[in-house]
This record gives sequence, structure tokens and C-alpha cells, in this order.
Amino acid sequence: MHNYKELQVWKRGIKLTTEIYKISQLFPYEERFGLTSQMRRSAVSVPSNVAEGAGRRTDGEFANFLGIAHGSICELETQLYVAYDLGFIEDQRFMDVTSEITEIQKMLYSLIIKFEKK
Repeated sequence: MHNYKELQVWKRGIKLTTEIYKISQLFPYEERFGLTSQMRRSAVSVPSNVAEGAGRRTDGEFANFLGIAHGSICELETQLYVAYDLGFIEDQRFMDVTSEITEIQKMLYSLIIKFEKK
């Protein structure tokens, strides 16, 4: 069992989720059940799966949940591009968030490799 609260990827996932909630508050009202909801669920899935995996018994199980988190952040990135293309996100904020997503993706991938080998 791992202490997920000490993992940088979990901490950054929490911050990213908070940022996605703030960004999506600015989306058109009619998106509340569409892109807003989907992006929020994808974002919160990242640190949630890191935490759930950390609470599992084996490193293999942890690696599996890290893989799910990685899938969720890729899903979030795709949704972010859609929101940007629709004009819901300003340029600088989009670049900042996509940069952070890339860093979290790298962190997750490194952890997956580490725990799959154990």
C-alpha cells in the first residue's frame, strides 16, 4: 500500500481538477450536461484512480489503476481540445493546462513502468 497523498502526481492531479472546474464554470450553460460534466468527470478520475490504486494490495494492481488514470487524462486532453476549438477557453489558459496535462501524463507513464516491473 502506498501513501497517495505524498505522490506528486496525485497532488498535481488535484490541482488540475480544480483548474478544470474553474475553466468549465465559464462554459455556456447549455454545456452543463455535456462537455462541462464530461471534463469534470475525466479530471477527477485522474487523482481518484491514483488514490484507489495506491490503496490496493499489490504493485500490479496499482499499475493497473495508474493506467486507468492515464486513460482519463488523455480523455481530458481530448475534451480540452474540443472546448478550445469551440472558443470556450482562451489561448494562454489552454496552453498552460495542456502543458500541465503533458507533465502529468509523463509522471503517470513513469510510475506505470516502475510498478509493472515490480
